[in-house]
Amino acid sequence: MSERDLIILGCSSQQPTRRRNHGAYLVRLRGEGLLFDPGEGTQRQFIFANVAPTVVTRIFVSHFHGDHCLGLGSMLMRLNLDKVTHPIHCYYPESGKVYFDRIRYGSIYHENIHVIEHPIRTAGVVHEDENFRIEAAFLEHGVDTLGWRITERATRKFDKEKLALSGVKGQLVRALEKEGVVEVNGRKVHVNDVSEMRPGDVLAVVIDTRNCAQAIELAKNARVFLCESTYLEAHKHLAEKHHHLTAKQAAEIAKAAGVELLILTHFSARYQDVEVFGEEARAIFPNTLVADDLRRFSFPK
Repeated sequence: MSERDLIILGCSSQQPTRRRNHGAYLVRLRGEGLLFDPGEGTQRQFIFANVAPTVVTRIFVSHFHGDHCLGLGSMLMRLNLDKVTHPIHCYYPESGKVYFDRIRYGSIYHENIHVIEHPIRTAGVVHEDENFRIEAAFLEHGVDTLGWRITERATRKFDKEKLALSGVKGQLVRALEKEGVVEVNGRKVHVNDVSEMRPGDVLAVVIDTRNCAQAIELAKNARVFLCESTYLEAHKHLAEKHHHLTAKQAAEIAKAAGVELLILTHFSARYQDVEVFGEEARAIFPNTLVADDLRRFSFPK
C-alpha cells in the first residue's frame, strides 16, 4: 500500500445526519492504516469508500463519548472475520479501559486477531518504531481526551546525477545506504555526498476540546491538521458549554501552530451547509479545507 491520504469516513459530531455519518478518519501512510475515532457505522463507511478494512493497523480512540468509539467493536470483529494476521494496535486514555473492554467484548465471537493495547496515562511519546513517532497530549473536553501527533520518520533521498557522477549504481546504492560508505574505482563515496535526509510529514489530530495550548503544541508545523469545529462563532457560547471549538478557533490554532493545511470536521447536526465553516476559518487561516463524508485528501511526498 503506497497511498498517502486521509479519508473522511464520517464528519458529524454527536448526532449523525442524513448526509453525515458519525466521525471516523482513516490515514494511509507508510504502508499502514491509522483509524481515528471510529464512530457508529464506520465498518459500513469502508464499503462506500471502496477501502478494505484490513488496511487498518492502528486504532486511536480520543475518548469514550459514543460518537468517537461505538464503531470500535464492529471494526475489531470485522478484522477478526477477515482473519488479519498483522497486530492491531489500539491507543486510548487509560481511564477509559473499562469502556474499551466493554466495547471490545460486547458480543459473542471467537477472537483470533492480535490486539495490542496502549492505555495512555501520561502525555508524551506513546509509540516509536521505524515508521512513526506517535505522541499524545490530554486536551480539555471535560473527560480524559487525547489529541495525537504522528511524525513520519525521515527518509533518505538519493540524487541520481550525483550517484551517476560518483559511479555508484545497482547493488552499490543499497550497500551505500546500509554501510554509509562504499569504494568505487579506488575512491570512497560517502552516503551524504550523494543524498540527503528528507524530513517526514507530521499529522496532527485534535477532535473534541476547548481552545488550549496542548492543541497548538500537537499541531506545531504539521503538514496536515485535522481539527474539530463543532460550532460556528455565532454559537460560541455552545462551544464553551460543551467543551468544543468553533471554526474560527480552529483556524486560530492552525495559524498559531504554523500548520500547512487545516481540515475542519466534527460538525454539529444543527448545520446543513458545512461550507460556512470553511468561510469562517479562511478569514484567519486561508489554507483551510472542509471535511465531507468519503472525501479524500492526498498528501504525496
